[in-house]
Amino acid sequence: MNYLIGEYECKLDTKGRMVVPAALKRQLPDVEREGLVVNRGFEKNLVIYTRAEWNKILKQLSRLNQFQPKNRDFVRRFMSGSTELMLDAAGRVLLPKSLLEYAEVTADVVLACNLEKIEVWSKAKYEEQLGALSEEDFSDLAEQVMGGFDLEGGSDD
Repeated sequence: MNYLIGEYECKLDTKGRMVVPAALKRQLPDVEREGLVVNRGFEKNLVIYTRAEWNKILKQLSRLNQFQPKNRDFVRRFMSGSTELMLDAAGRVLLPKSLLEYAEVTADVVLACNLEKIEVWSKAKYEEQLGALSEEDFSDLAEQVMGGFDLEGGSDD
């Protein structure tokens, strides 16, 4: 598995199209053939997945017991708005208007790579999200999340 890295500032045109930055496109070798999938994120953002990563998520979702209402509710909500993205000849993707409205994205966008996915944020919301956690709080969070983790072989617990 290749993890995605980087943070990219982009602009949307008036139709909601965004040029995928060349440095990011290089990390997505199959993007022109397989496309991408965009979906709602959990923090008023959007999330872009490679087709391979999206298929892994679908496989996990398909294993949920559909006789349990909470599972149906989650799958319905998670899948709502998911849209396939294909690059056009100019290397742009068209982000659906309904998803842009959900994430309150207008023109200025930040693409923030997060392991195997790409988060799409309005620039203002992204800066607000990052600014909400002080350096000291981030240090405490790092200790809580990663403190007992053996980076060579997994968790110590």
